[in-house]
Amino acid sequence: MPPVAPIQRRKLFQEVLERLLERLRAGEFQPGDQLPSERELMQFYGVGRPAVREALQALERDGIVTITHGERARVALPSAERVIEQIAESTRHLLQVEPGNLDHLKDARLFLETGLASRAAERATPEAVARLEERFAAHEAARQQADAFLPRDMEFHREIAAIVGNPIFPALIEAMFDWLGSYYVQLVRLPGAEDLTIAEHRRIFDAIAAGDP
Repeated sequence: MPPVAPIQRRKLFQEVLERLLERLRAGEFQPGDQLPSERELMQFYGVGRPAVREALQALERDGIVTITHGERARVALPSAERVIEQIAESTRHLLQVEPGNLDHLKDARLFLETGLASRAAERATPEAVARLEERFAAHEAARQQADAFLPRDMEFHREIAAIVGNPIFPALIEAMFDWLGSYYVQLVRLPGAEDLTIAEHRRIFDAIAAGDP
């Protein structure tokens, strides 16, 4: 008989967490609904307040509920931004612990932006091109403004992502710039970096405006 892994004992809050997740998956609570109070959950599951609070805090960390002081936990409204926010926390921690992953993230960003620009060129309407031109002009105007250059850069790429029509992509673009923030601050300080970025954005804009993926 092959060896069997020992059964792992779980903490009480993990049991409460799993029970709550089961009720959420079953549709017992809908987005916007409040969960039972801490006292009600304590009585329902036969556990103490610490176990209930830890379970609720775990749900909050995962973006499943929101907790406001003095109120019962409320089931969060799902959104792409909320999902990306949860991923962002893990990614920031990953970069702090393993800085070598920065190169992987830069490569992923380049792949994402290239694909989005190509798709945007296929889908851009005249109105979308006009909005993107405004973003490009704002970025170009911030060429000599260190504090404004990176935010305008992000807005330009976010506008491209918005043209594609998938709400996940704009959220990803914002998250990427957040994760890579310190790297880009150092990069744009290099002589001529702003000019190179603006020139590249001009080529991207022209291709999208011409419908050339």
